[in-house]
Amino acid sequence: MNPLTNMKNVLKLSENDLKGGSKSSWHDQYKNSAWIFVGGLPYDLTEGDVIAVFSQYGEVVNINLVRDKATGKQKGFCFICYEDQRSTILA
Repeated sequence: MNPLTNMKNVLKLSENDLKGGSKSSWHDQYKNSAWIFVGGLPYDLTEGDVIAVFSQYGEVVNINLVRDKATGKQKGFCFICYEDQRSTILA
């Protein structure tokens, strides 16, 4: 499947999930979480680089830049935790 089509399908499912008000949805479970997922990062970025970019939306209190266990190189995605959950909406 074309990646763009796949992305549109995922967004459509997410929108339907949010409209349905299902309590079993992951959206409902994490709606008050201060964590966000960031994907598609260039492999040469460091934690400091990511914090510099995403601190414009609020105070970053934790970052988990996922790395390969064998090589130590980052895998292109991370999880960021903000001090205030409202910052996740901006980010």
